[in-house]
Amino acid sequence: MKLPLKPAVLCLVFLTGILQPVLSVEHSALWGKEGELWSINSRLPDVSYAGYHSGEATIPTIEVVANVKDFGAVGDGEHDDAAAFQKAIDSVKSGAILVPNGRYAIKNIIEINKPDVVLRGESRDGAVLYCPVYLNTIRPNWGATTSGQRTSNYSWSGGFIVLKGNYQSKQLAEIIQPAQRYDQWIVVSDASDLKVNQWIEIRQQDTKHDTLAKHLYTNDPGQTDKLLGRTRASLTTRIKSINGNKIELERPLRFDISAEWKPAVLQFNPSVTESGVENFTFEYPVSPYKGHFTELGYNAIALQDVVNCWVNNIRILHADSGIFISSRYCTIQNILYESNRPADSRGDTGHHGIYISDDDNLFTQFEFNTSFIHDLTVSHCAGNVISNGKGNDLSFDHHKRVPYANVYTNIDAGLGSQVWRCGGGAALGKHCAAFGTFWNIRAEKPIQYPNKNFGPPTMNLVFIQSNQKPVTDKGGAWFETASSDAVHPPNIHEAQLKRRLTLKKQLSIQDIQSSQESGRSN
Repeated sequence: MKLPLKPAVLCLVFLTGILQPVLSVEHSALWGKEGELWSINSRLPDVSYAGYHSGEATIPTIEVVANVKDFGAVGDGEHDDAAAFQKAIDSVKSGAILVPNGRYAIKNIIEINKPDVVLRGESRDGAVLYCPVYLNTIRPNWGATTSGQRTSNYSWSGGFIVLKGNYQSKQLAEIIQPAQRYDQWIVVSDASDLKVNQWIEIRQQDTKHDTLAKHLYTNDPGQTDKLLGRTRASLTTRIKSINGNKIELERPLRFDISAEWKPAVLQFNPSVTESGVENFTFEYPVSPYKGHFTELGYNAIALQDVVNCWVNNIRILHADSGIFISSRYCTIQNILYESNRPADSRGDTGHHGIYISDDDNLFTQFEFNTSFIHDLTVSHCAGNVISNGKGNDLSFDHHKRVPYANVYTNIDAGLGSQVWRCGGGAALGKHCAAFGTFWNIRAEKPIQYPNKNFGPPTMNLVFIQSNQKPVTDKGGAWFETASSDAVHPPNIHEAQLKRRLTLKKQLSIQDIQSSQESGRSN
């Protein structure tokens, strides 16, 4: 069946006296030109809340208040400067710590575990953090894969710089009535600990029969024997209004509410916010990559349970893995991956480029000039956006454990030979769960619709460069191909954010006008 899109037909226009061919713009039947075909209960998820302050603020430039050289950092590439970095961080209450250009040997883990602290290099290519010792040597952390293979836990976690906080969760109320995905009202047992504009988390826990996981896979989960009831569904949001024990949420639910999943409202009060890492090169020794699960921790950055933080303008050289994100509402941008390591037999030089395992983050403006086994990973998370990037031959790794409603948009996948290459242990569900979305994905090779083991039919593939026939079944598979580069919008996250902020501004103006009219009538 032909897509319900405008065909890419040639038009003729006059430009500087010469006839020029122009392609007409294509629009998706899930969105339209400016979102007129989209609604909140669409199969296309709303990811407009992803990133730093939900996209409603830009990453700030924080005033410098300290210099690592004042705390003993040398920057000669030999003397271990990790202690000086940590002393500077521990001594500063708030503000940016400047790292002047130089080559700093870092032989220990550096932690930022408080809010409002930024570690800033003078320039990305000039401020080099050289990390010659494995994380697993510094702080041994052995584990095993789901199949029992011994490996370091730094194979999939950790970094030489760690932003580390705590959500400080505690239950405030139970949710006592069912609700559906996209509802914005919930009914709680007691609203006395809740107030308007308060940040809360809505959380549900699976049953031993994995019924929540099946819901998040829209009843097509694949094998889930090893999930063991560990799936959680979570949404953080502010309270918009309170009417008795009825609570209006600022944003809609992205899952159903059911008593069997013990739904509750929790406090969401993160201990670390407004901290960041920016303008560095992370460099590791050039050693041959020995392959999957041999990694001992040449990793750059980890964000653990922090909120509204950022990583900006980072170059990562010869790494096992790049960045691990288990945090919320963080933006990671302007990231360059390069490596001179001799690759393994598959041409890979490391394990994970970025691994996202929590909700509502934005990874954008990236470039991979080397290949990891898993370049772009999401796992047991929702609402994340990966956008505006390119690579040699990118893999869109969905690492099982129910990653749902995440969006990859405006990406040049390079060669396109391994777009759907994924990992994850056996019997942990299909790789991608419901409403996973791939929008405006390009490659040298035509991209094929993924096989049935990748995800359920409720995924969305829009503007995919492919030689397959499109399929647009509102109750099943959705595969819109692109017949040209003239697609609109090229980035669905940016379009959704623009639409939401425009509507919010309009509503604010209407509220002001209504208040003024009410005042005049009184």
